[in-house]
Order: sequence, then C-alpha cells, then structure tokens
Amino acid sequence: MRNCAGPTSLRPPNRRLLATVSPVAGVGWMVALALAAVAGCAGNSMVMKGQLDKSREEQLALSRQKEELQNRATRLDRDNQDLMNQLTQSKQRTKILEDQLNVLREQLVASNAQLARLTDEKKNTEQKVQALTASLQRQTGTPITPNSSLLQTLPTINLPDVPPPRRDGDVIRVELPAHRLFEPGGNRLRPDAAAIILSAAKEIARIYPNQIIGVEGHTDSDPPPAGQWQNNHQLSVGRALAVYDVLVAQGRFPASQLLVVGHGGNHPIFSNATPAGKQRNARVELVIYPDTVGRQ
Repeated sequence: MRNCAGPTSLRPPNRRLLATVSPVAGVGWMVALALAAVAGCAGNSMVMKGQLDKSREEQLALSRQKEELQNRATRLDRDNQDLMNQLTQSKQRTKILEDQLNVLREQLVASNAQLARLTDEKKNTEQKVQALTASLQRQTGTPITPNSSLLQTLPTINLPDVPPPRRDGDVIRVELPAHRLFEPGGNRLRPDAAAIILSAAKEIARIYPNQIIGVEGHTDSDPPPAGQWQNNHQLSVGRALAVYDVLVAQGRFPASQLLVVGHGGNHPIFSNATPAGKQRNARVELVIYPDTVGRQ
C-alpha cells in the first residue's frame, strides 16, 4: 500500500527530464504529478475506511456472540444450581424416609415383642383368675359356674371421658380413666369419683348381676411420685382397692363377687410416647368374667 502521509513521500523529478522541458511545462508536470498523488491517497483512504467499517461490524458481531454465550453460560449455571438444590432436597427427603422406615421397623419389632409378652401375660392372668376363682369358691363355699354366652351383650355406659365397654377375649372390660377418679400421683378419690364408679357398676349389675367382677388397676410408664408408693404395681393395687372399697361400701357388689388385681404399667393399651397415650393407660378396669357366683 502506498504511503500518503504528505508531499515528502513523492519521488523527486528526474533532473534530466526536467532539463528538456521548458519552465512552464515543468510546472505543469509537477502539478499533474501532485494531483495524481492526491488521487492515489484518496483511493487508499476509501479502501481503509471500508476495511475499518468491516472490522467494526465483525467486532460488534463477535461482541454480540460473546454476550449471548455469556447469557447461555449464566442460564446453564442457574439450571445447574437448581438441579443441585433439587438433588440436595431429594437426598434429604430420602434420609427422612429412611429414618422413618427404621423407626417403623423398630416399632414393629417392639410391637411383636409386646404382643408375645401380652399373650404370655394373658395366659398367666387367666391362670391367676382360675386360681382365685377356685380359692374364692373354697373360702365361701359359693358355687361358681362358667358362662360361655357372656359376650352376647355389652353394657351401655354413657359417662364423660369414659370409653365404651369392649370385648377382650372371653371377658368384657369397662375402662374408668384414672384422671377422672383420683388426685394426681395417688389413690385419693376425687369428689365425683364415687358417682362415676357406681354409675358404671349399676349398669354392669343390671346385665350381669352374678358375674365375677375383677377390679384391675393400671398405670402409665411414669414412676409414681416419691413418697407413698415404691413402684407402679403398688400404686395400681392401691387404686384398684379404692374402687373396690366404693363398690363394697355402697352395696353394689358383695366382696365374694369381686377380685382385685394391680398390673402396674405392664398392660398399656396405647403408646406411652404421648401425654394422651399415658392418660389412657392410667386406668382402673371393671372386668366382667365368664364365671358366675351363686349368691347365698
């Protein structure tokens, strides 16, 4: 490319050639030569301007392409972060489900063990009842006969907080909540406890006047307050005896028709993991057995 920086870039005229022309002709020649140089520079400027414009367009296109790539990279980073967050949440949910599954497995093992224990205890209780029945018959001389049709009718007991009677194998259980009968932590009866006990006993005596009635005390898993009771078995027996005393004192059942048992916390009907479960487990049950006692 020719350099069009200025007149100094022009070649000096050939001295011999100039010597052969007149002064006027020489001046014309110089002017023509200068005009040719200017025309050449103008053409070069147009070429350079076109190349510069093209270069700017290419740079602008590259800049736009770069911006688009950066935007795509930003979107990909954001999508990747969202996927990572979802993966983390999924792992957390999986961990929670695994923990819940482990808890359920432990509960299943505990429930199976409890079922086996309750089955053994039920057999032992039945044996104790049979022994107590035989002992009662020997002591009183009162004939005791089984009644296999006991479960045909359930008592109807409508008292606040008192669950409906339920069948349990060959017996019927009437559940009296401890919090309705006793002051907290002991066997002292609340002012309205006798009315609750006698209302339930009246309905039982109406349907089953001659059945053996067990008065069975139960507690929750909490140990009794320090002081009067050494353990929950003592507390459950004390509460069962308090109900027994009301039944006998009011003449609802004779002593020969009643037996008293304290189970402590060995027979929960609900989980002790919640306050509501503990409240249901602390109870005295009036248990109607399939054996009758002939009144003398």
